Amino acid sequence: MLPWWIIFVVIALVAAGFGWIGLAGGAAGTAQLCVFAFMVILALLIVARIRGRRRRSRLQGLSKS
Repeated sequence: MLPWWIIFVVIALVAAGFGWIGLAGGAAGTAQLCVFAFMVILALLIVARIRGRRRRSRLQGLSKS
């Protein structure tokens, strides 16, 4: 996701430099969407990892008893 974000930011900056406001706005919006999607996926992975550790520790504690 982040490499796509960099590509769209560069496109937006170049387009803005040439005065193509519509293209720059579209590229900036797409870059914003990529960053938002990256943050959501990262948050879901972190939550899944934390929940996975808690479940394993409970199961290990039960099997030792």
